[in-house]
Amino acid sequence: MFQMDYHRTRSAQLIREAQQDRLAREAARARRTARQEASGRDGDTVAESHTDRPRRHRLPRTA
Repeated sequence: MFQMDYHRTRSAQLIREAQQDRLAREAARARRTARQEASGRDGDTVAESHTDRPRRHRLPRTA
């Protein structure tokens, strides 16, 4: 009986966490869209970049 209660509790907790994650992603997406519209950029054609540095393809490590 203990295992079944633990399973139900854990399942309910995971569902709550997933819902919170979805809400957080939705809020971040809404803020990003509002910021892009306010700056006059078109969000479909401009990719967001986290850094100004160009991306380099690194060589694989040698043995």
